[in-house]
Amino acid sequence: MINAIAILAASLSPADRPRIEDDDAVLVERHRGGDREAFALIYRAHVDAVYRRLGRILGPIPEREDLTQDVFLALHRTLPGFRGDAKLSTLLHRIAINRACEHLRVQQRRPATAMDTAFFDALVDRAASPEQRAAEREALARVFACLGKIKPKKRVAFVLRVVDGLSFEEIAELVDATPEAVAKRVQHAQAELDALIARADRRAS
Repeated sequence: MINAIAILAASLSPADRPRIEDDDAVLVERHRGGDREAFALIYRAHVDAVYRRLGRILGPIPEREDLTQDVFLALHRTLPGFRGDAKLSTLLHRIAINRACEHLRVQQRRPATAMDTAFFDALVDRAASPEQRAAEREALARVFACLGKIKPKKRVAFVLRVVDGLSFEEIAELVDATPEAVAKRVQHAQAELDALIARADRRAS
């Protein structure tokens, strides 16, 4: 059986990993001092990681680009009051996760929209046979369809833990919850996802 979660986790890029924050602190100070280039440099340093994180949380939706821009607009509005209590990347990804949760809540109240097939094409093994690639795309589509039925907070915690490999403590900092609450969300999401996938597999057989 194809493990779609493993395919997602394998898509992680070095740009998604924690990076040195010294340059960020310098750029924030330059931005506060009126350096117009500083924010552009912050954007270029972090935009790919934010875009990919939104993709892993939200899946193949066509709004990923717009949501990424919205995250950086929100960061730009937030920076004047930013006092460095957390890393800039932590602040940025908190904003991204909040935007993702807001989008998921709205999305769950609307009819399902068409999936962006290019999203799956970028994840599947290009060296595999056409049959294998088609099977991987189908498995990914099934997982995201099932994730769409899980409440946003649990879905986010699950993706950050199981796909991104963050610790409960790291996730708690990003979602403003205790590690214990995060662990429960992940556990519940895993159980719900397993049940939903099993049900989908039975219908498909």
